[in-house]
Amino acid sequence: MLWLLVPFVLYGAALPLVNRVEPRVLGLPFFFAWLAFATVATPVAVWMTWRADRRDGRA
Repeated sequence: MLWLLVPFVLYGAALPLVNRVEPRVLGLPFFFAWLAFATVATPVAVWMTWRADRRDGRA
């Protein structure tokens, strides 16, 4: 269940810290690269939560 905090932290709590253009990551401004990473990490965090709940016998 704690895996669901990952998207919250990546999208909400960390945005004031990453709201800048430099450095560039793969040609993208840092902010856009951060959002791309958060978008990819969110389904992984949801899957990890689902997997943990299934192992506990809750599903």
